[in-house]
Amino acid sequence: MACDTGSKPIEEKEIVVNNENNNEIKKENNMSSSLVLRKAPEFKMEAYNAKTGHYQSVSSEDYKGKWSVVCFYPADFTFVCPTEIAAMNAKYDEFQELGVEILAVSTDTKFSHKRFVETEPLLKGLQLTIGADTTGAVSRAFGVMIEEEGIALRGRFLINPEGTVVAQEVQAPMVGRNVHEFLRQVRAWQHAEKTGEVCPAGWVPGKKTLPVNTDVEQMTGRVGDYITIEEIMA
Repeated sequence: MACDTGSKPIEEKEIVVNNENNNEIKKENNMSSSLVLRKAPEFKMEAYNAKTGHYQSVSSEDYKGKWSVVCFYPADFTFVCPTEIAAMNAKYDEFQELGVEILAVSTDTKFSHKRFVETEPLLKGLQLTIGADTTGAVSRAFGVMIEEEGIALRGRFLINPEGTVVAQEVQAPMVGRNVHEFLRQVRAWQHAEKTGEVCPAGWVPGKKTLPVNTDVEQMTGRVGDYITIEEIMA
């Protein structure tokens, strides 16, 4: 797939599998397990809204037509997890300015979430909603469930207003993610989808983009005529 084709979701094809006596229709697995360029899984679960201090239900329907991020973490009352949640919360206002809704998720109960937020000093003033994926169904749907432990990997999924996953990052539990880099990606994706231009490595607002929407023939094999490595790395 070329880098000028946008974020149109990939269509899954149905294939007929001859199973001796029966013909079984299955979805063709024509990609890896990545959710990128696929429709985000639908979900519904209980949650704790730290901003209001109340329990509520959340579902994928709540985020339709919006930019959103579903951010899985392994467990409450652990060590790296509160640092990540606090970092996302510290940038909450910037995400809101970009029109991005944030849903944190772990397999803990909503009661555990509440107590976790109330006792962990790093989470003072938390404004996020934390989903309680107690059955692991949502974590499985997003492909981040560690079945042997009943917890999720560190999975972060950026979903555009059409409901397509445009970026994902999945890590093992030992290392936390970078909220600054994630915000950069959000800004780049929003700019690319709005303008039809594409964003080179490390792009931030104010830096050069690549106008493949207008100069694709001239740019082919000549990207270096439009941007230098010094500009990319600046």
